[in-house]
Amino acid sequence: MFAEIITIGDEILIGQIVDTNSAFIAKELNKIGVSVYQITSVQDNREHILNALAEAKARARIVILTGGLGPTKDDITKNTFCEFFNDTLVQNDAVLQQVKELFASFTSKPITEINRQQALVPSKATVLHNANGTAPGMWMQSDGVAFVSLPGVPFEMKRLMIEKVIPKIIKDFNRPYILHRTLVTYGMGESALAEKIEDWEDNLPSFIKLAYLPNLGKVRLRLSATGEDRQTLVNAVEDQIKKLQLLIGDIIFGTEDEETLEELVAKLFTAKKMTLATAESCTGGKIAERITALSGASAYYKGTIVSYATEAKINVLQVPKALIEEYSVVSAEVAKAMALNVKSLLKTDFSVATTGNAGPTKGDSDAEIGTVYIAIATPNGVVVDKFVFGKQRARIVQKAVNKAFELLQKEIVKI
Repeated sequence: MFAEIITIGDEILIGQIVDTNSAFIAKELNKIGVSVYQITSVQDNREHILNALAEAKARARIVILTGGLGPTKDDITKNTFCEFFNDTLVQNDAVLQQVKELFASFTSKPITEINRQQALVPSKATVLHNANGTAPGMWMQSDGVAFVSLPGVPFEMKRLMIEKVIPKIIKDFNRPYILHRTLVTYGMGESALAEKIEDWEDNLPSFIKLAYLPNLGKVRLRLSATGEDRQTLVNAVEDQIKKLQLLIGDIIFGTEDEETLEELVAKLFTAKKMTLATAESCTGGKIAERITALSGASAYYKGTIVSYATEAKINVLQVPKALIEEYSVVSAEVAKAMALNVKSLLKTDFSVATTGNAGPTKGDSDAEIGTVYIAIATPNGVVVDKFVFGKQRARIVQKAVNKAFELLQKEIVKI
């Protein structure tokens, strides 16, 4: 059961906006057993749109378009859509009333002829009421293929997909079940992980596929199963996950559909009624940002000191100047002092500290670019680890943040 997505708009192709619509549509379709075969972006050009529609019709049962439904002359999707079906535009009174009501709600000016034209739709179309805007969605059929045209405005498109399009697809089409489970692992690279689970992977049932999704210190393992009976898929995938747990259970930190690593850490701190502080240098407050993005963080998180400059480490975190001069600002000794001092200053049970050289220059330390020290202070002492995270600044920082949560989780479960 294949679908294709066609996004329309010059603004996408010149990089002026990012196409988030396709990701949302694909995810919603997948939930109901519809696989996206291809995603295509085309210009606001009649010939391009007609060609894209014809090509998609040859490959898919469902074709969803977004964009180009506005009232201005550069929005040509509706007319081209109509041409593809050899149809004519007619006024839809319900859409016209919606346009009038929206204008009455937000302005005292009467609608213009351009606004009135929003109520023109192909005569053969099933109109999908757009409660959030003036451009209606349109559903048309041709040779067993459903074509759906939706507004490009994300919040309008999303509501139409959830309330109108998905229920109609469920009603009109028989679909297989598609089940995804994604395990999140930390602490082992993609190639090493693949080698360790090679025999398990080679013996997966034919209807279960495995994908490796590496990203900055973590690897997600996505199991995808397709079949006619949902419970059979659930049982088979769960059985494979149990086998995988026996092989690499020590580096699996949960599933993507359930909770992130920082959510897991938050639950552990809350359950144990313990507190946390952070002292960040090279990570620049990004650990704190991810902690405080979660509701309820105030129950365990006391705060951070972002001591980016050496002077801040000395004057605020009270790291001895002599220690920095002896060992360098990027060192295990300084990371340890940062963790202990912030733990003392904010009176917490745990603390995390990072100091490193993210580049592009070496700054106040001779440590190689990519070198990061992460210290975890616990009620029982301090652990410090050294890492080398490559040469790219943004990746160094993100890897350090991910690694900090990984190390923190390992320490708190010991208490």
